[in-house]
Order: sequence, then C-alpha cells, then structure tokens
Amino acid sequence: MRLEEYLGSLPAGIMSGEEVALPDSALRGALGALGVGKGDVFYHLGCRDARGCAMAAGEFGASKAVGIDLDASRVEAARAGSPPGVEMRRGDAREADISDATAVLFWFADGDVVSGMLPRFGRLGDGCRIATLWGPLPGCLPDLVRFPYVVSRTPLRPAADLREQLLAVFGVGCVDFVTAWEHAERYTKAVQPPDAQNNRFVTIIQALSIWISAKNLGVACGEGVPEPVSAYMGILRNFYGIETAHLLDGGE
Repeated sequence: MRLEEYLGSLPAGIMSGEEVALPDSALRGALGALGVGKGDVFYHLGCRDARGCAMAAGEFGASKAVGIDLDASRVEAARAGSPPGVEMRRGDAREADISDATAVLFWFADGDVVSGMLPRFGRLGDGCRIATLWGPLPGCLPDLVRFPYVVSRTPLRPAADLREQLLAVFGVGCVDFVTAWEHAERYTKAVQPPDAQNNRFVTIIQALSIWISAKNLGVACGEGVPEPVSAYMGILRNFYGIETAHLLDGGE
C-alpha cells in the first residue's frame, strides 16, 4: 500500500495527537523551549492530564497553568490531583478563552483544529510563545527551534513559502539525508519510549518524509535520489509493503 494509505489506516486520535500522551521528558523539553518561567500564564491545549501544567507551575515557576481537554473523565481525574496554580478546563481548544496566555503548548495534526486556532493565536498579546512539535504553525516562520520543539512568537511572522519555512526549521541551506535522519531521530526519541519496538520504523518514515518534502520543494542537496534514500524506500517496500517512491515529483 502507499504510505498515505498506511497512515490513513491508523487511529485518527493517534494521527491528530489527541490520543498520544507525551512522556515527561518531552513535556519538559517543550516547556524549556518555550522559556516558561515566573509570571507566565501557560496553556496546554489538548492536555490529556495535568502533568505538563503541573511541571509548568511547579518546576518552571509559571504563575498560572491551564490545561484544556475535551474528555470530561480526563479533566475530572486531573483536577483531583492538580497542585496549586493548575486549572483544568473541559472544552474545545477552538472555543476556549486563552486571551491571557503568554506561553502555549499546541500539538495537533487535525487540520480543522489547526485552522481554527491560527486566527486566535494571531490575536494573542505580543510576545506570547506557541510551541508545536515537528513543524511550525502553518504559513509561519519559527522564532526558535530546538527540534522537535518549534516556537513561534506573536505577532506571528508569515513565511514567503514552504521552502523558506522548511529551511528555517532545519537551519540549513539545503536538506541532505543526514539532516533528515538526525531530525527524524530527535522526534522519535522525544515522543516515543526509548524501548519502543517501532522506533526505527517511525524514524525511517519520518526521515523519508522530510527528505522527499525537501526534494519536491527544490531544497534537497545534490541531484537525484541518494543511495540511503533508495535503500530505505526498499526496506519499507520489501519488509512492510509500504510504497513511498510515488511521493517524489514525477513518481507514479
């Protein structure tokens, strides 16, 4: 099957990020990239539980930490054990009042959620930091990258095109497969348990996705398809039955 068919077969909650619980190390990494500290009002949108908010208030010194999640049972469970300075709210991130936010953790792949939040982020006070994982807010240039954590600051800066956005995230003049692999591995290590059996599989898919995107945008280093890319495409095809060659411009 084609890669997009495989991804489409996965549970929607996993693909959107709604059913993925970030490990403590990833939450700390995001809070560190955001620079959360004394005086900050931190929001975790789609928080699942209060761990990120508890860290923001307890370890990082935020004045206020608010978690928002649609799942009522999660919210009630988190409220029961939340430390001082942490507030849990049940609701849709697209409708929640986040007007006092100075730092936001936002990890959604659902296009409807992202498109609904972009105008709201644009109305936040100047200097508010918004952290995403893997990629920046659509159409925006990042202000700080500690991959896989990408931070944008309001007022949001528009990117001229996807080329400018991609190169800004990876901090290079062109993307080779070494860069693609290193960044894919950072993402896998950040969001997956270290002993997860599918870590290498996830890294292969992410690395190929990065390099193919760069190639199609005209910002990959060199000409043609490098040997490592061909080799990993072959591994996915021969061992997992997943096709990726068609994703290259001119592929079938």
